[in-house]
Amino acid sequence: MSLGDKIKNAGEEALGKVKEGVGKLTDNESLQAEGQADQASANTKQAGEKVKDTAKDVFGS
Repeated sequence: MSLGDKIKNAGEEALGKVKEGVGKLTDNESLQAEGQADQASANTKQAGEKVKDTAKDVFGS
């Protein structure tokens, strides 16, 4: 995973946490759900990048 991808995914996850927190504070279920979805998306991307990195290590590509 490139450093740029790591930073982008971490930023997306952080933004999701902020959205979720603001949603909880303002009792906005839609914003809270959107924040959770952003976090899930970032985590999925991070997992995919880890799989790619592992495959590169195993297969030497």
